[in-house]
Amino acid sequence: MEYMPLYLFAVICLFLMLGFPVAFTLAGTALAFAAFGITQGVFDPGFILVMPERLFGIMENITLMAVPLFVLMGVLLEKSKIAEQLLGNMALLMRGVPGGLGISVVIVGMLLAASTGIVGATVVTMGLISLPSMLKNNYSPALATGTICATGTLGQIIPPSIALVLLGDVLSTAYHQAQIQMGIFSPKTISVGDLFMGAIIPGLLLVVFYCAYILFTTRGNTEITVEQPDDDLNTLHLIKGLIAPISLIFVVLGSILAGAATPTEAAGVGALGALILALFSGNMQRDTLNEALQTTLKVTSMVFMILIGAAMFSLVFRGFGGDELVRAGFEFLPGGKFAAIAVVMLLIFLLGFILDFIEITFVVVPIVGPILLMMGIDPVWLGIMIALNLQTSFLTPPFGFALFYLRGVAPPEVKTTDIYKGVLPFILIQLALLLLLVLQPKLVTWLPNQVFN
Repeated sequence: MEYMPLYLFAVICLFLMLGFPVAFTLAGTALAFAAFGITQGVFDPGFILVMPERLFGIMENITLMAVPLFVLMGVLLEKSKIAEQLLGNMALLMRGVPGGLGISVVIVGMLLAASTGIVGATVVTMGLISLPSMLKNNYSPALATGTICATGTLGQIIPPSIALVLLGDVLSTAYHQAQIQMGIFSPKTISVGDLFMGAIIPGLLLVVFYCAYILFTTRGNTEITVEQPDDDLNTLHLIKGLIAPISLIFVVLGSILAGAATPTEAAGVGALGALILALFSGNMQRDTLNEALQTTLKVTSMVFMILIGAAMFSLVFRGFGGDELVRAGFEFLPGGKFAAIAVVMLLIFLLGFILDFIEITFVVVPIVGPILLMMGIDPVWLGIMIALNLQTSFLTPPFGFALFYLRGVAPPEVKTTDIYKGVLPFILIQLALLLLLVLQPKLVTWLPNQVFN
């Protein structure tokens, strides 16, 4: 019976691999194990009675209200074709630069990833918009697909990101629990703004590394079409087309980082601004608006249903003593906190093959987060490492989510092996950045300390 938490975790992973819905798998399996434990006298029913209080806590969580607003902001930019126009304008400005189209894809993908924060939506959108253009300009299928997949996963690390909003909320609770268990009864707090600030330098480094790789790969490649600048090109008109969507994202992010707005307030401004831009774009019809609202409703419902299922799993896991079992396992590891971090990072990386970042954030982080934070690990650094780790797992063949998303919209002439081959250099870039953050944690912690202290 002492291994019931491990059995619970293993059964959930099995059902998820079989394709069952995540939210109902988490809640249903947890309830089944709880019922079995009650009949055997090894599970306290009081843990189940706490569930209504957990649900009210979820509904009253102000930070989580940012999720539907950020989703709406991204969906409006996508459905109104503002993202498509942004890519076209950026590509025109980069005419004459070898690899200019690829760099444009990275920059626009970064902005789109920041606005949607959802890997699948970004990869599919960029695949539909930019893959035909890159192939037409003689980019190799591997380079084109690798660039799109890697760029689509930037939503994990580029703020304002839904992944960082959710991760910040979970880590805040975990940090509070860790300090209380250490006897600190006036605990420090971390916020979503701390994670946003900590993600800026690693996120920009990743974008720079991507662009440098594209420039290096396309340099001297005479097959790639390099369109020459057009003397009649109205540069001022192009810049005006770029300013509005870019300004919206920077206003949202800047208001959070400056402390002028909470993430929820900034998300509301972003959603309203995206709606105004969509209306002025001329592409926002009533049917398009309805579609955007329905998509937002579906994504938001999915997120909160998973959160409810994860809350049920967390209660049952703790009821069987799972947190104590995990803590005991870490205590027996040689190497202290470095070994513990390595094990957790490996676990999250592997789970990234079968679970989305939402499930991992709500299921795994609440279990291992307090234990790692009790070892003195910086919570902001831990959050950014987790986000980058998940981003890498979404790219890794053969199960990376981003690969499946792009395969679904790529033309038949693009082979699956091309996609696998294309993402490998970007995976190496992300692993190199992870190693760099391990060796130089101040790349994450310096900016939050300068701004908020």
